[in-house]
Amino acid sequence: MENATEVIEFILLGLTNDPELQVPLLIMFTVIYLVTVIGNLGIMVLILLDSYLHTPMYFFLSNLSLADLCYSSAVTPTVMAGFLLEHKVISYNACAAQMFFFLAFATVENFLLASMAYDRYVAVCKPLHYTRTMTSGLCGSLAIGCYVCGFLNASIHIGDTFSLSFCESNVVHHFFCDVPAVMVLSCSDRHISELVLIYVAICNIAFAVLVILTSYIFIFITILNMHSSTGYQKALSTCASHFTAVSIFYGTVIFVYLQPNSSHSSDTEKIASVFYTMVIPMLNPLVYSLRNKEVKSALMKVLGQLISSPISLQRGLTHTFVVQSDF
Repeated sequence: MENATEVIEFILLGLTNDPELQVPLLIMFTVIYLVTVIGNLGIMVLILLDSYLHTPMYFFLSNLSLADLCYSSAVTPTVMAGFLLEHKVISYNACAAQMFFFLAFATVENFLLASMAYDRYVAVCKPLHYTRTMTSGLCGSLAIGCYVCGFLNASIHIGDTFSLSFCESNVVHHFFCDVPAVMVLSCSDRHISELVLIYVAICNIAFAVLVILTSYIFIFITILNMHSSTGYQKALSTCASHFTAVSIFYGTVIFVYLQPNSSHSSDTEKIASVFYTMVIPMLNPLVYSLRNKEVKSALMKVLGQLISSPISLQRGLTHTFVVQSDF
């Protein structure tokens, strides 16, 4: 790739050049990133510590939190550094690495949402066969498949993009190294590369969306046929968090990529990109913690144990002091 290019670094234009917005945006994105890190790490640790959450649904949720944390970390620190530095320069290799990890974990999330939809389908439509269907082997295979597809997809796009020659402008009209923003800088014929980008993206998203839609069609049919109000409410609560996360994720993708070309603008695309690269990874743990009684119950249990531990330790020290005083 080095022989095919004369560009050794790229310049990111960032979100804005307005000096009055630099500090407020830095503070806002710092808060967003901290909430993202704490929220997703908290979900993973909570699921790890609470044996009651060692189920297929929460196994996929912990992987979803990992994907959110990783692809947000691939972008957000660069954006935050851009507000502090006058020249937003990123090296050729760093640009490729950022693009790779963002694409890999964003694709992992795409397929994880589909796997979670299938899990919810089995839980609602075939509850008696749930434990026999969603075995640890199947869950592990689905998770491994998500990561393999994610890293394979990223490898395809990286090879497709950086096989092109970059010999003219190196100014990326974006705040991170996104594939379309970098590919447009190429001075070689990129027609085939653009077709590969479009078709691979369509296949990935279409497959996941098809699985999700099919699963939820069967789920809604099953829910409508339920005669028990208790079962109806339980089925809805089972799917509510996942359906919310799916709506947020794909709603943003549709907004960004399915607009008419005439309605696209650089600023609009940047704002939408902020949403799916930084805001969604922050929202997912909040959606699952606020809308899920089991997660809230596990959180209260862990917090109760953490609070009771210092009290127990203090009582032990007091008892020891009293015993020693008696002597």
